[in-house]
Amino acid sequence: MTETLEKETFSFQTEVGQLLEIVAGSLYSNREVFLRELVSNASDACDKLRYAALTDAALAPSGEFAITLESDAKTKTLSISDNGIGMNHADLLETLGTIARSGTGAFLEALKAEDKDKPGLIGQFGVGFYSAFMVASRVDVVTRKAGEAEAWLWSSDGKGEFSIEPAERATNGTTVTLHLKKDAKEFAEERRIRHIIKTYSEHISFPVNLGEQTLNAAEALWTRAPKDISEEQYTDFYRHSSHAFDEPWHVMHNKVEGTLNHTSLLFVPSTQPFDLFEPERKSHLKLYVNRVFISETTKDLIPAYLRFLRGVVDSQDLSLNVSREMLQTDPQLAKIRTSITKKVLNELKKKANKAPEGYAQFWDNFGAVLKEGLVEDAALRDRLLEVCRFASTGEGDLTSLTDYVARMKEGQEVIFYIAGEDATKLAQSPHLEGFKAKGVEVLLLSDHVDEFWLQHITEFDGKPFKSITRGAADLDKIDADDTKDKADKPDEADLAGLIAAIKAELGDAVKDVRPSKRLTDSPVCLIADDGDMDVNLERLLKRHGQLQHGVPRVLELNPSHAIIIKLADRAKGENAIDDELLKDAAHLLLDQARIVEGETPTDPPEFARRFGNVLARAVAT
Repeated sequence: MTETLEKETFSFQTEVGQLLEIVAGSLYSNREVFLRELVSNASDACDKLRYAALTDAALAPSGEFAITLESDAKTKTLSISDNGIGMNHADLLETLGTIARSGTGAFLEALKAEDKDKPGLIGQFGVGFYSAFMVASRVDVVTRKAGEAEAWLWSSDGKGEFSIEPAERATNGTTVTLHLKKDAKEFAEERRIRHIIKTYSEHISFPVNLGEQTLNAAEALWTRAPKDISEEQYTDFYRHSSHAFDEPWHVMHNKVEGTLNHTSLLFVPSTQPFDLFEPERKSHLKLYVNRVFISETTKDLIPAYLRFLRGVVDSQDLSLNVSREMLQTDPQLAKIRTSITKKVLNELKKKANKAPEGYAQFWDNFGAVLKEGLVEDAALRDRLLEVCRFASTGEGDLTSLTDYVARMKEGQEVIFYIAGEDATKLAQSPHLEGFKAKGVEVLLLSDHVDEFWLQHITEFDGKPFKSITRGAADLDKIDADDTKDKADKPDEADLAGLIAAIKAELGDAVKDVRPSKRLTDSPVCLIADDGDMDVNLERLLKRHGQLQHGVPRVLELNPSHAIIIKLADRAKGENAIDDELLKDAAHLLLDQARIVEGETPTDPPEFARRFGNVLARAVAT
């Protein structure tokens, strides 16, 4: 890097500018969270240096790691100092000029829409450093990277620009100095500072000092016995370690002793992290070895489908004298992964059985992620299926597969499902009509991963899965509910002539036209034929560019519907195939079936013309 000798001025990344505008102009009721974020950053910097010093003795600190706070009520300043890894010129540009974090756009939208009188999303998202501008009119950062001689001053008022210039600092580390706003002078008062540290940073593993006083316990919470830890302490540690603001939905504190010793303190959040569905699918468990921080994104510490977990894993049996890359292939790590995964699935099973209503909240947040394991983790599929829940047409919000099978009708031999993108819309699909009429429950699968795990798991408890949008409905063998009233059902029409006329007009646009066993109220629907790709899977593959052209589908006609009966009567004439009305009706019925599925007519102008012609003839008669 070319040494920079003069002061330079830079513009913030666009997203940072938007964020700072929101943060600086908002009076959050809990803006004291800024101190938690800055102290957490200082703690992370010490952790990073302690790890780096394991393989480079030259980086070993001269004294004990500590975080030092200094305040001056007269000048309205507050500084947070550490003797951690520090930053150089390039680090400042990358770390304090951008938000190098997934989900930025979603975070900004949520922040803009937020009620300013309620707890903010700053901590939940973990933007850390930038929360300082809630209380500061200017922030100065003096820093020196361990192993380097140059020090730097980063400074900004949070209004679009920041500067970097050479500075003086005797040792490695970072000092963040906040020039407090007039309405934030309380944060220079020692009593206020002590209260915030006790509330938010009690269990940071480095001492947090204010003058001669150490304000926190400075011990690793996970090393204590669970019986000695209160719910409030767990929550405080979760918020500190995860940069979160919600309360944990569930806490799992477990110590394993034997051939492989390790301790895990895991939290399931009560809200979705913003980067949950980012393509990288990163985990955010912090890995420690003998309480030495190693990494927050250790690959293979947990499977990707458990990436919603937060917390720490500490092992006495992993080696410290390896790189992070070598650690990824450590067989001991694989054993820890298996142990943690089984423990988490067991805990979720208990929660699902004991508190189904509370479990529904978890499933709404993380069910789609957990189901990824049905594709990726063949060894634990049975355990995963036990904790999976599904929306269905039955009574109640969610059901397990075990409960679904227990409610199957006499003569029902398969588990019926319909897949799409919205469970509410799926529940209104015409494909369900015949199943509802017979009281047959159908699973409503609306997560993208559903179509893919169904390629790997074809049955449950000996019952095959079957899509109701593919192949025959298979309803004749199933006994209907005695309560269903069939008295008003109209007679079925003879559709032979109408089917011939529609086939002649539509040609290759449909694979077949046939009477429907599944429709009771709607005139038409489209299905995939037996052996063809299911309708929703085809739609997903097209959207992701993995399929160019789908297979024509089967158009089913409801022989009891008034429109179909009228058209069938008209098709009994000698010249049905040349009947212009029947030709228009054939295309309109196909387009209607497409529209019901959320698609658009293949030729909108022609659709409008045909619709107008048919409507004009109907009005004229």
